[in-house]
Amino acid sequence: MQQPIFITAIGTDVGKTIVSAIITEALQADYWKPVQAGFYDGTDALTVKDLISNNKTIIHPEVYKLSLAASPHISARIEHVKVDLDLINKTCRKLETGNRQLIIEGAGGLMAPLNENEFIIDLIQKLNARVILVSRNYLGSINHSLLTAAICKQKNVDVIGWVFNDQYMDYEEEIVQWTGLPKIFSIPFTENLTKEFARAQAEKIKASLQKFL
Repeated sequence: MQQPIFITAIGTDVGKTIVSAIITEALQADYWKPVQAGFYDGTDALTVKDLISNNKTIIHPEVYKLSLAASPHISARIEHVKVDLDLINKTCRKLETGNRQLIIEGAGGLMAPLNENEFIIDLIQKLNARVILVSRNYLGSINHSLLTAAICKQKNVDVIGWVFNDQYMDYEEEIVQWTGLPKIFSIPFTENLTKEFARAQAEKIKASLQKFL
């Protein structure tokens, strides 16, 4: 099994799922979101399934599918379960991916709690995953991006680089400079998030993405 790629972000509602779909499509990889918190409007796995076009990708089922859209540790507590990182890791090792890359989507940002003592960043380290950071351009995202990069450096997380989402002013290159982490690609803003959009973006970034892996 190849070393997995973990998609995390500077916060919630930043674009992890669309980035996961585009990267999954570009690499014809497998996709897995081990912890889903909230599924009133559907799951992120179903969204990725709807956005990809290739027939090779396998969408693996969640280990924890929690109904409340909240921090995973709160959702789990309400449902009287505890998110077990060892169980997630054991499940990951059993996934049949063949020669395909595995794309893992996180929940929330790096410091989103999964239980009373462990966070998304702990899961990343448990899975021995490389990381792609997603930053959505909005007022305040510079601070959030730099804090995210700082904790990655503090914890010696293997970061591949940034993916930027949406448009707000023009400071992507400054975030790259300040963090020392490269820009992999940017996704333009769209109000029409479709399979065709995801496929077009995947084709656009396929060659450059491979250079980072």
